Amino acid sequence: MKKTLVLKCGGSILNQLSSEFFRSVKQMADENWNIVIVHGGGPDINSLLSELNIESEFFEGQRKTTPEILEVVEMTLAGKLNKKLVRKLSEAQLNAVGITGQDGGLLTAEFLSREHLGFVGRVTSVQTEILQMLLDKGFIPVVAPLARTEDYQALNVNADLAASAIARALQADKLLYVTDVKGILQEKKLVDEINPEEINGLIEKGVITGGMIPKAKAASGSLSEHLKQVMIVSGKQTFFKEGKFIGTKVCKQKEAAEK
Repeated sequence: MKKTLVLKCGGSILNQLSSEFFRSVKQMADENWNIVIVHGGGPDINSLLSELNIESEFFEGQRKTTPEILEVVEMTLAGKLNKKLVRKLSEAQLNAVGITGQDGGLLTAEFLSREHLGFVGRVTSVQTEILQMLLDKGFIPVVAPLARTEDYQALNVNADLAASAIARALQADKLLYVTDVKGILQEKKLVDEINPEEINGLIEKGVITGGMIPKAKAASGSLSEHLKQVMIVSGKQTFFKEGKFIGTKVCKQKEAAEK
């Protein structure tokens, strides 16, 4: 029986994905893994908003998605970035299909806070039929994190949370957060394995800083009864070699981690 993997690629790493990264994906596919990729796109969205002179409002550090901004988000995520990633996978001899969370009713969401955040959503349900259909035919679904409400209003969804919701719904064996470093580093050395309590401790000590904080917290928050291990890996180099993953394993208890 095939194992299933969900890869989440943040917007900041999308334009830096290396040939080694795509070779790792190809090796996994050759070793009979089902692979789903979910991607973000923050930097490109910011760039286009700037080019179009569209001003943003922020609430507690998060951008409010107005109707005008939602149009830019849809163009960037579903258009430019989704198709660019599909093309790169195709160049690596991988069959990929680009979709959004709105396609096939994949992601249903509700407004997170319409007053403060506008058209930003919280995933409430995942219908995996379209993913399963593509996986069964040997395709890699590449998902842009856009969802729809029960009455078909488009919503912008956090890519980390979309990936986590999809991994849970598919009962994925692994969820990987792809970053610009090998994983969590302590004194410049890779931390092979860590649990949520240890992550909180390293954040308090200032060892985990900057952009790694939300990634580490997202990895911790994704752990569940079925998904007992999440990984933080690099998009700039090999993350899968000879059947082994290279990066930081995040698991509830070290002794519970699958080797």
